[in-house]
Amino acid sequence: MLAKSGSLLVGAGFVLASFCAAGTASAQGFTLKSTTFQDGQMMPKKVANKNAQNPNCVGENVSPELSWSGAPAGIKSFAMLMEDPEGRGGAGVHHWVAYGIPANVTGFAEGEVSKETDKYVGGKSTQGVGFYSGPCTPPGSPHHYTFVIIGTDFEVKELAPGLTREDFLAKLVPAGGTSRAKGSAGLVGLFVKPAN
Repeated sequence: MLAKSGSLLVGAGFVLASFCAAGTASAQGFTLKSTTFQDGQMMPKKVANKNAQNPNCVGENVSPELSWSGAPAGIKSFAMLMEDPEGRGGAGVHHWVAYGIPANVTGFAEGEVSKETDKYVGGKSTQGVGFYSGPCTPPGSPHHYTFVIIGTDFEVKELAPGLTREDFLAKLVPAGGTSRAKGSAGLVGLFVKPAN
């Protein structure tokens, strides 16, 4: 079972990397930014999840501010994925799966997606929710939390709520079919449980 799950994760990661590479090449000006943290730098404690039952969830679950610009023409909607590839011992944790973001939306305010909102269709994260779930990183080395914004040709309400990351990627880049991704941009924030 572990080998099968690992193969699926590697396969899904390959699919995501493939369309990201293709999308970035076609949309050189497509960028994702945050005023909450800088790309490749530590995120503040407030973005970490809040869960009294998990001692590594030391924050307030405040979603970071995210904004994007320079998306290629012809996009009908956006999707946003947040992934911790080092989570669960390298099996990965999918912290946020959102799609059906209207093409005229260019960002989310800090804390805006820490709960359900009508600005997107909520998928299903590893935590089983359709909104942002912040880090619960154990002490040690920081994990790399990757945010990816994807421009798609999906209609805003085309996809049903509750898709997992793997379900969404299978629809985005169907086997033997044409990719529905039109461009992508990414941002990485680091986090680890503070020593104190």
